[in-house]
Amino acid sequence: MTKSLNAIAQKLMTPGMGILAADESEGTIGKRFDKIGLPNVLELRRDYREMLFGASEAMTKYISGVILTEETLKQEAASGTPFRAILADADVIPGIKVDRGAFPMPGEGNEKITEGLDGLRQRLTHYAELGAGFAKWRAVITINDIAPTRNNIRANAHALARYAMLCQEAGIVPIVEPEVVGDGEPGNHSLERCAQVTGDVLENVFKELRLAGVDLAGMLLKPNMILPGINSRERPSVEEVARRTVEVLKEHVPAAVPGIAFLSGGQTDEEATAHLSAMNRIGGKPWPMTFSYGRALQNVALRTWAGRRENFPAARQAFAHRAHMNSLAATGEWSNDLDRAA
Repeated sequence: MTKSLNAIAQKLMTPGMGILAADESEGTIGKRFDKIGLPNVLELRRDYREMLFGASEAMTKYISGVILTEETLKQEAASGTPFRAILADADVIPGIKVDRGAFPMPGEGNEKITEGLDGLRQRLTHYAELGAGFAKWRAVITINDIAPTRNNIRANAHALARYAMLCQEAGIVPIVEPEVVGDGEPGNHSLERCAQVTGDVLENVFKELRLAGVDLAGMLLKPNMILPGINSRERPSVEEVARRTVEVLKEHVPAAVPGIAFLSGGQTDEEATAHLSAMNRIGGKPWPMTFSYGRALQNVALRTWAGRRENFPAARQAFAHRAHMNSLAATGEWSNDLDRAA
């Protein structure tokens, strides 16, 4: 089991490839559709995912895995071909978001706790039968004047560890995502405050993973980058963000972990790419680093598609461009000039 889990993790971390996060909840995808004037209906959600998954250049060259929702894992394209078959044809590993969302935690810090452990063992068995090779669980850590509390960090870390152990029991690679959010309220914290909280969170997460008996060689980490809050006046350079992120991760993430796949966390498309590339130009890291982006891969493609199947070719070209740029960033070879010239 350990060998097979590690083999899946290694394939997800194939050099120059990354993970497409297409696991938006029905509510989240509805908000994105609303911005371009589209109703949130099943047919359009299917068409949008079909546009992405059928982008052969992007999927075969730059994407190693796709995180799906339960709806999409079981869904078919308009032609009747299951999305799982389309991904298999591109040699892309299907994954599944298994948490049920982050809910308010009792207390005064506006903190959240992720739920979804009830019945998870049975759901994972079902997902494995459907062909899911990996899963994802997101914990949300808020920064404000009184948060995060020790209780919130520990509760989320413990839930992540229980989830990861259940995944490995089912033969599924867990992606562990403890996100220190930068766009919460008030969102004015400094880069160094983010570094301190992220380090504390990671220390607790790996303590709980060890206590639960999770095989670190059979998992991946999906962390936030070290950034100031979205409402902070601080404007660190790309190089400073990269340096502090790598420093924090080297201090708290064991070398046994096969790889790190970053979330974009509300950054612009270009910021997420630039920061990843800068980190990959820093030597001496014990694990490879790549992307596990949602919005930062999909934004332009979504607007180009605009709900019309006749826009599939142009939207797929936009998606392939963004995926290519992040593929270059995953090997430290991206540049602004390349991005603009393509």
